[in-house]
Amino acid sequence: MPMIFPGLDPYLEDPLLWPGVHSRLVVYFADQLQLRLGPRYVAAVEERVFIEGPDREAIPDVWIRKATEAEPRAATAVAETDVPTRVHAEAPEVHESYIEILDIQSGKRVVTVIEVVSPANKFPGKGRQSYQEKQQEVLRSATHLVEIDLLRAGQHVVAVPEWRIRGCRPYDYLVCVNRAEGLRDWYEVYSRRLRERLPRIGIPLAAGDPDVPLDVQAGIAQVYEAGAYRHRIDYASPCRPPLCEEDQAWANELVQQSALSG
Repeated sequence: MPMIFPGLDPYLEDPLLWPGVHSRLVVYFADQLQLRLGPRYVAAVEERVFIEGPDREAIPDVWIRKATEAEPRAATAVAETDVPTRVHAEAPEVHESYIEILDIQSGKRVVTVIEVVSPANKFPGKGRQSYQEKQQEVLRSATHLVEIDLLRAGQHVVAVPEWRIRGCRPYDYLVCVNRAEGLRDWYEVYSRRLRERLPRIGIPLAAGDPDVPLDVQAGIAQVYEAGAYRHRIDYASPCRPPLCEEDQAWANELVQQSALSG
């Protein structure tokens, strides 16, 4: 079913929904690119794995067992203690997918890395550290870096300095392209507000080959329809992360119009 919003549906940013959105989006972006890349290149979906600490909002697998009288316990000075519940919670292993464009002609060299930012990348913790380490590794190499941030909440994480972008125009969503050729302190930036269509961006390839287009809006629309999010999102509740009062009223009006139109 078609999306309600002209750009990104902000309800998709809900932390409970975003992991599924992210996984689908990376695959759909790779599929969209592969149709345009031709035989020389492959859009490969890769995975970064890290162990997330307890500061992240997550529900780890837990092993719970009750202590029994037979188990050794420290002696109490005055009275018997209540029986505790012992909980073992392993730090969750987090998997984040991203895209590498491989140049078959040069022995499958990675020419471009495409990252779709996740909430773990935008808040302090192992996820942000892992992302930034990968980011710096790419920036020191002969590989292009494309970063797609479709999350309003959290700290700035893409390579271009935040102060540089804020001075150009206000934005909610940001795409940053850093090319390996020439000076790496130049960035191509696509900034969008909530009410705008997401951009069509140019994905750089090996020297001498033209960019291939990636339609970010089309990828989001495909995720929304294939994941049946129209039926999964509770549009009667306020958006999470929250919108400003004016944008929430605008969102409510769009939802109401969509309901009336069928």
